[in-house]
Amino acid sequence: MDFGSTETAVFEATVFLSYFKDMPDARQRGKIHYRLDEILLLALLATLAGAEGFTDIARFGHKKLSLLRRFLPFADGTPSHDHLGDIFASLDAEAFRSRFVTWVGALTRAPLEVIAIDGKTSRRSGGKGGKDKIHMVSAFAARQRLVLGQTKVNEKSNEIVAIPALLDMLSIEGAIVTIDAMGCQRDIAQKIIDKKADYVLALKGNQGTLREDVELFATEQKSNGFADTTISVDQTVDADHGRIETRRVTVVHDVDWLQKIHQWPSLKGVVIIDSQREIDLKTETETRYYVTSSTLRADKLGAIVRDHWAVENSLHWVMDMTFRDDECRIRTQNAPENFVTLKHMAVNLARRKKGKDSVRLALKTAAWDDDYLAKLIAA
Repeated sequence: MDFGSTETAVFEATVFLSYFKDMPDARQRGKIHYRLDEILLLALLATLAGAEGFTDIARFGHKKLSLLRRFLPFADGTPSHDHLGDIFASLDAEAFRSRFVTWVGALTRAPLEVIAIDGKTSRRSGGKGGKDKIHMVSAFAARQRLVLGQTKVNEKSNEIVAIPALLDMLSIEGAIVTIDAMGCQRDIAQKIIDKKADYVLALKGNQGTLREDVELFATEQKSNGFADTTISVDQTVDADHGRIETRRVTVVHDVDWLQKIHQWPSLKGVVIIDSQREIDLKTETETRYYVTSSTLRADKLGAIVRDHWAVENSLHWVMDMTFRDDECRIRTQNAPENFVTLKHMAVNLARRKKGKDSVRLALKTAAWDDDYLAKLIAA
């Protein structure tokens, strides 16, 4: 696979680092042996090569100093794992996150069609004495398979507060934002509309009578073939490994009656998804409901709902199975959040350059081949 010359990779690494050049450095002024840009480059290349913590990164630096010096001087070599931990613990997480978002914004020149927002807990990030585990809410470009941004919350319930803050960081104009039921809140819907985007929000019991009214209406209309309203319908059938799943998507476009009762921001439709799964002669059925500000028809909105689950399969699963996120024990101050941001950088770089390889294979190759690793950063 041809990525261009190593010289090009070095130049592109300089471009990449320029997004982080004005990062605040909390270390005491005076003689600083290890420049912050060197630390960030070391940590990113090590993570791309499979490092899972600061001990791994320190060993990578010791073994790969000649590779690192292709990019930056590293006049004093590379730091110990304890020193690395201290630096990432004190690194301003908000500043690091905001520069990550700016960098990704430069990568995503094509319009973003679907942005899936979802949270994930790093299971072993909690400390002794019941210290909270780190829970990150991420925005994921579902069709480009890129992490757009992330923010930390202390508990899953605080996603309601974190999601508007995350949306404020992003450019989402023209996109459709999908969020699970935790994010089905009026303020979040209004925030999305204010940023000139549309929403598809999963509807469950947390919205009380809105869910009840939608379910009652759907039940009544199904019984008479939706004769009293305007709908569009789409049906898909997937078969894989002995499982057959049929999804029937019905979008109710006439929702003035619902809007009069609930005054939901820019509500234009209700999406009803009836799924039937046949596995080993057993049949399971499920009905899910969504509210949307979009006027798209059932075939488009059904695909958008399916796109939302890319955040599970293409981000959370990769973070756990490839980057071993659930096994990470980094816990001190800002270090857990900063390390997740670092891994999200690695996900984006690996996915943009992997070709037909999986992210796992791209990282394996990066660990074996210095030239391949150097060129991964040329995004």
